[in-house]
Amino acid sequence: MTLPESDKQPVRLRVNGESIERVIPADRTLLLFLRDDLGMTGTKCGCEIGECGACTVLLDGNPVCSCLVLVVAVDGADVLTVESLADGDNLTDLQEAFLDHDAVHCGFCTPGLLMSAEFLLQRNPEPTELEIRTAISGNLCRCTGYVQIVEAIQDAAARRRAKAP
Repeated sequence: MTLPESDKQPVRLRVNGESIERVIPADRTLLLFLRDDLGMTGTKCGCEIGECGACTVLLDGNPVCSCLVLVVAVDGADVLTVESLADGDNLTDLQEAFLDHDAVHCGFCTPGLLMSAEFLLQRNPEPTELEIRTAISGNLCRCTGYVQIVEAIQDAAARRRAKAP
């Protein structure tokens, strides 16, 4: 079903550093906008009620469940998705640590976990285990007991500190 033009609105966003201007349905979620309109399928569609965290992105620097955010409500915002982390084939320390610690199992939760962890590490270069567990508490993983994920985030923090001037 196509919505009448009166039910569509223009929006402007920066997504992973790129300016995007579109006319979209007023009820379009950020999740569907990223996946369906922009083809950024790294952000996963899990529960669609904000419970699983698979769709976590950084909106103006803060983690949000993109399934709960209407694009028209964040016109002018800056959005970072999991696609923003790697530079081509060069993975970040965080992504490398997830691989090194086998913290990626089925992979469905991984994009949301990476974005929650990235938010944490940007603000706290030396998080405790409790701080890590709190930061990822909105991200559900069915495959692990979170031990490998926590260890990967601790390792990523150590790698970043080792590279710091």
